Amino acid sequence: MSHTVALVDDDRNILTSVSMALEAEGFEVRTYTDGADALRGLTQRPPDLAVLDIKMPRMDGMELLQRLRQSSQMPVIFLTSKDDEVDELMGLRMGADDYIKKPFSQRLLIERIRALLRRETLTRDKAVVADPSQVLTRGPLAMDGARHSCTWKGQPIDLTVTEFLLVKALAQRPGHVKSRDQLMDAAYGENVYVDDRTIDSHIKRLRKKFKAIDPDFSQIETLYGVGYRYKE
Repeated sequence: MSHTVALVDDDRNILTSVSMALEAEGFEVRTYTDGADALRGLTQRPPDLAVLDIKMPRMDGMELLQRLRQSSQMPVIFLTSKDDEVDELMGLRMGADDYIKKPFSQRLLIERIRALLRRETLTRDKAVVADPSQVLTRGPLAMDGARHSCTWKGQPIDLTVTEFLLVKALAQRPGHVKSRDQLMDAAYGENVYVDDRTIDSHIKRLRKKFKAIDPDFSQIETLYGVGYRYKE
């Protein structure tokens, strides 16, 4: 079964060239040139993954992502220009799974898409059978890998695939420091490189989600210049 990828960008040259590259790899592609049309299309016929440009007419990528996240956890990759540092960090905090800077390598984009879809498929497949060995408990934290569910003090927390894998990587070995590189491997796989700030942004968003339930949450500690650890 081929996966469906939605491309949302007001640059028709990018839409055409990336569509051709993805279709050559066996993907089904839907394209949109502005955020408002994309919101309608992505809501009525959800794809397996969406690639969104940040700057677009009628509705930018930020607003589109915000609206999508009200009802969907589909993987989302942002396309950003060199000057969009603030935007890309905001996007990650709002629930994007990754970002790629323009101009970008189509091969890299395809690898990122494959990595995210692989994780989604694994998550869905595991959900079919309940497996007690998939449940990780650390004090008030409970994570069920089979169902891709996470709770803190009994309250459910809605995590993206990336966020779930990061918390799991930290909580599996409390007290042990994980470098950003190790967290990248846990969340993205060893063949995909992401910027250090991507990991930092995911961690900030994670803390915000946990603090929304428990203002005293402080389990994820930063060790400046080294990485992160889950407090014992």
